[in-house]
Amino acid sequence: MDKYIMLINCRDSSNIIAKVTNFISDKTGNITYLDQHVDESQNVFFMRLEFEIENEDFSLSQFKSDFSSELSVKFKMNWSLYHSKEKLKMAIFVSKYDHCMYDLLGRYRSNELNVEIPFIVSNHADLKGIAENFEIPFYHIPVSKDNKIQAEEEQLKLLHKYHINFIVLARYMQIVTPKLINHYKYNIINIHHSFLPAFIGAKPYHSAFKRGVKIIGATSHYVTEELDAGPIIYQDVAHVSHTYSINDLILKGKDIEKIVLSNAVKLHAKRKVMVYNNKTVIFS
Repeated sequence: MDKYIMLINCRDSSNIIAKVTNFISDKTGNITYLDQHVDESQNVFFMRLEFEIENEDFSLSQFKSDFSSELSVKFKMNWSLYHSKEKLKMAIFVSKYDHCMYDLLGRYRSNELNVEIPFIVSNHADLKGIAENFEIPFYHIPVSKDNKIQAEEEQLKLLHKYHINFIVLARYMQIVTPKLINHYKYNIINIHHSFLPAFIGAKPYHSAFKRGVKIIGATSHYVTEELDAGPIIYQDVAHVSHTYSINDLILKGKDIEKIVLSNAVKLHAKRKVMVYNNKTVIFS
């Protein structure tokens, strides 16, 4: 039995859900999941559904063709269709902080993440041993202001060689250039060690400590050319008190970063995120 995931967005109008579900039913499909949202301020309709096909004579190409001519053109839909067993290929970019990388690799080994990880790349060699322990190829590509363009070309060659679908910046302490961003639009996930937009910068926990904050947080978002301003995928916070030291805040923050980043990866890998006007619709 084949199972598929369909994502749709278009201008909102009547009978979209009925038309789509009836179409799938007519193609001998059985819908097992459906979630939809209407952005009333923009009058935009979003839907994610999963369906299974038992018919051995089912033609995917014919299904796509018929859907396009019968529904997509009529409603002017942006839509995509994926086989549910298809695993996205994810590259990990990392520098020296290892907590997010360790967490992702641990979840990967325990089959929590529906992805493949063909390689890890870093601008430092410090974490090579971790990659070797998980039997994942590790590439050390140093980055400086003098060789940044060349380094990114090497990264792109690796990404294309391994047919990478999306990139996770697991505390990769380099600014990604527009060239890489344009190759992977809304397919580069970053973890920011702050509950954006507050306390951005190199030492957010120190700034938070000086302000006597009662919560700290982390934000996972897609990378865009505007630094730390891409569509937000997942956020979380933790309560703290005046008894916390800076080190306590850092340790607590690392825990939140791991959870937030892994949840963002899970949502992206399960195709539960749709981006629209620099915001995201996150399906259940």
